[in-house]
This record gives sequence, structure tokens and C-alpha cells, in this order.
Amino acid sequence: MRVLVSPASKHGGTAQIGRAMASTLRQQGIDVDVTQPEDIVDLSWYSGFILGSGLYLGSWLPAATHFVDEYRDGIRQKPTWLFSSGPLGEATPKEPIDPDKVDHLVELTGAVEHRVFGGRLVTEHLNRTERFIARWVGATDSDHRPWDEIEQWTTSIAAQLGTFDD
Repeated sequence: MRVLVSPASKHGGTAQIGRAMASTLRQQGIDVDVTQPEDIVDLSWYSGFILGSGLYLGSWLPAATHFVDEYRDGIRQKPTWLFSSGPLGEATPKEPIDPDKVDHLVELTGAVEHRVFGGRLVTEHLNRTERFIARWVGATDSDHRPWDEIEQWTTSIAAQLGTFDD
């Protein structure tokens, strides 16, 4: 069994989540490829997908949404899980992604589940506009990624993968 983990990441924090997920899957005996969505051209190798994106202004990154739009028919044929990362604690809204957007992503992909994980902010990685927005909402350098929760969720995915027919 081979699984694709594809985290769209603007500043590397979501990519780190994807690599941690891949490590957990490998510990469960699953072959994993970790690839950015814009670099994927063939889904036929995979038995399942974990697709994610950093959240910016309540939305997935364009590369992630484009990938889902372009490959939705292939994605829907295999078990799929979605994740978003980005909430930075008290400085972010309680609903960091619009529920209608989540519903749309789940509908397009046939996803088993969608999870939201906290994000990471390193202001020196931001461009001028992003730094302005971070200051405006009161966000400071921080890391809110719940590594134990990410590992537990990924372990549960590994267990569920065995219940799907290839």
C-alpha cells in the first residue's frame, strides 16, 4: 500500500506537518510519498490520500484547491483525508475556515474526514503585507501545531486504510 501525503505550504509549517504524518505512516508499515500538490501528475500509484493546506484568510492555498479541482475524479476513487493548518491561538477566529468551504472540499474529494490543526507563525518568513496583517490581528511568532494530536490522527488513518479495498 502506498499513500500520498500532499501538504500545500506557503512558509513550511504545513509541509512539516505532512512530513510528520508520513513518518507516522511509515512506522505503521505504509509506503508514503510526500509531494507538494503542484508537483503531482499521476495518482494511479496510490491507495489513499492525505491532502492538506495552510489556511490564509480562511481558505486553502490556490495550489491545493487547484489540485483538488483537477484531480477530484481520481481522488474520489480512493480513501482520502483532509487537513488544514493555520489557527494561531486567540488571535484567530474560532472557525478558521468557512464550513461551506470545508463541505465543498469534502464533497469534491469524498473525504472520510477533515481536521484543523494549529499553525505556526514565523514573522521573518512573511512578506510585508503578511507582516502587516499579523500585527493588525495581534499575531506574534508562535507554534500551535499539536504534534501528539497529529500523530494520533495519522495513526488512526493508518488503521482505517486497512479496511478499504484497493
